[in-house]
Order: sequence, then C-alpha cells, then structure tokens
Amino acid sequence: MMDRLQALRESVKRAYEGYSWYREKMDEAGISPEDIRSLEDIKYLPFMTKDDLRKGYPWGVTAVDLVDVVRIHCSSGTTGKPTVVSYTKGDIEKWAELMAWCLKIAGLRKDDIFQISYNYGLFTGSFGYHYGAEKIGCCVIPASGGYTERQIELMLDLGTTAITSTPSYALYLAEVLAEKGISPDQLSLRLGIFGGEPWSEEMRAQIEKGLGIIALDCYGLSEIWGPGVGIECPYKEGLHIREDYFIMEIIDPETLKPLALGEEGELVITTLNREATPMIRYRTRDITRLFYSDCSCGLSGLKMDRVKGRTDDMLIIRGVNVFPKQIEAILGSFRELSLNYQLVVGERKHLKRLEVRCELSNGFNGDVDELTQRVSKTLKDKLGVTVDLTILPPGSLERSPGKAKRLVNS
Repeated sequence: MMDRLQALRESVKRAYEGYSWYREKMDEAGISPEDIRSLEDIKYLPFMTKDDLRKGYPWGVTAVDLVDVVRIHCSSGTTGKPTVVSYTKGDIEKWAELMAWCLKIAGLRKDDIFQISYNYGLFTGSFGYHYGAEKIGCCVIPASGGYTERQIELMLDLGTTAITSTPSYALYLAEVLAEKGISPDQLSLRLGIFGGEPWSEEMRAQIEKGLGIIALDCYGLSEIWGPGVGIECPYKEGLHIREDYFIMEIIDPETLKPLALGEEGELVITTLNREATPMIRYRTRDITRLFYSDCSCGLSGLKMDRVKGRTDDMLIIRGVNVFPKQIEAILGSFRELSLNYQLVVGERKHLKRLEVRCELSNGFNGDVDELTQRVSKTLKDKLGVTVDLTILPPGSLERSPGKAKRLVNS
C-alpha cells in the first residue's frame, strides 16, 4: 500500500497539473508539489472551497482526460452553480471498498436486506451505499427517496433488516408507521445508517424508539467521494476514519490556522488516492473535532465527533452564536414536541430575530400556552438569547424525502 506521504505528494501533483485555478493558488503561495517533504508540510498548501469548484463549472475540477471519466455526480446547486465531481473506474472501485469497510463497521452483514431510501440520481449518497452493500454481498433494495407508503410496504413484505436515509426522513417514516398503527415489532429492522444533515442525540433517540433499531451516523460530502468519510460503530464513541484515504485537519474558521487534536473547529479534508477529482485541503464548513482513541469495538485510530453544525448555518442572533442542532436538542428534551421543526430568520427594528416553529407530538391534549412558556424559557436559558416560538399541530410542516429544510427567511 502506498504510504501517506507519497499519496499526498501524488494528489498535490495531480491537482497542480490538472486544475489551472489551483496551480495559480499554489504559484501565488510560492509552493510546488516537490516542496511537500513531510505530512506536516500540508499546512503550507492553499485551501480549496466550494466557490472554487463552482467557478470551475463544469469540467474545471476534473484532473484527468474526459475519456477516463466514467461517472459524474453533482451537488444540488440550490445556492448557485452545482459542483461537478468526476470519477474514474478506479475511483468507483475505491469508493466501493471504502463504503464496504464503513458498512461492516456499522454492523451490516452479508445476510442483511438493506433498503436504500436516498434518491438515486446526481446525488452521491445512494450509489455509495449501494456499491458498498453489494461488495459486502447483502441484498440491496434500491427503494430511492419518497413514496413513503411503498417504503413501508417494502419493509414489511421483503423483511428489510437495515435502512439508510436522511435522519429527518427516518423520523418521518417512524411517524407514518405510528399513524398506521404498525409497531416496530412488526418489522424486521435492526439497523439504520443515517447522514446528509447534522442530527442530535435527541433525534437519534426518537428514531431508535420509533423504528426499533440502533441508529448510526455516517458522514460524507459530494466533493469528497460522497458518504464514507466517517462512520459510527454500534458503540457510538465517534466516527471511524480511514487514514489511508484522507488527511483530516481542524482549523479555526476565522484565522484559518490549524488547531490541535481535540480542539473544535472547521473540518478540512485532503483526499489521498482520488484520481479524477483530488481535493487538497477542502474546507467542509462542518464544525467538529478530531481525536485518536481505542474504541470498544476493537479498532484503534483517528476518529471525529459527530458534526455540530456548519459555519454557514450558524446564526448570529443579537450577538449570540446559535446552531440549528442546539435548538433541535432543546426541542427533543420535551416529549410533548416532535422533532419536525423550522427556523425562520427575519429582522425587527433592524435587529435579526429568530422564530422557532415546531410541531406537537401526536396525541398531545395539554395546555399549548403553558407548554409554549416552558419551552420558550428553556430556549432562552440554554441559548442565551430570546427567540420567538410557535407550536403547531402535528403534520403542519412540510416533510421531505431528502435533507430537511430547517432554515428559511421570512
């Protein structure tokens, strides 16, 4: 196996020669691929950002001849031009191997029936899980996203034992099952692997109870292959990382200076063996920390915490930093509320204000005004700032088969 330093030097050389925009960045910084003589030298390399990838649309982030590209995936493009990520045959094979490793750590077995409830298409998620599960040898149900009635029918009729989707969609599946009077005991489900959006321990608990499973976190992003960057094992002591695939750093998002292991900041990732779209010091915007540990599952090595939030999702409300995941954790501490919620950002008298809209749990028949007062007080005490709270009847907010839209502007 190629050592990490050699893999880093080759990745940097591939990016330098394949991306004209990154070559300009390196030339401006006065560094060349030959200057990388140790892993520590990575700190001298320029960062890559999503804006760089968008500016290179469509083929500016492809470092091989197009004849060698066998697949592309794209981001949604909801905030601008989509980012196009290319794959060679070798990239697809390495991705399958990486995902198989991740799924085995999560506990997926050859005798499992694995239902993939992510959308198939330009989104990377479904394909990564599909390749990894087939490499393990288990039976794959490519259910795709949405069609909730059909999802439940497949689970019941085919005996689905493991499922993957966004956590917000898993919560919705549990909600629909309860409405139909279907108990988790009537399902064969035992394992759920969820990702695509930050989710709290409180949401994990609701999913586990509603579906009768162990719910684990899988981290990834389209620019870095897709899912498979990190995965929890059933002991839930952090997400395991393949260090022969990635170099991970944590930086201060303001100063861009590297932080020590154990410190919380923005995650930066460098791919080590990606051919078509090598990523060098890619700023993920995700807030987490890295640490080494001996896991109860028997594996030792680098881990990351579950993502706390994104720097571009962080709200500054009258000088106080607020992450959506913090609000989700507070709402989840009230059994009277579901975790279907929305955050509405607006202004009042030139000051930014935040309205939290959330739904009641099914079957609630108490005093909504009294509940509103209690939740409002807890939000203020825990966040350090007053927010507006609107508690809605069950089913009021739109559901999505993909990532939940938590933040909206008024």
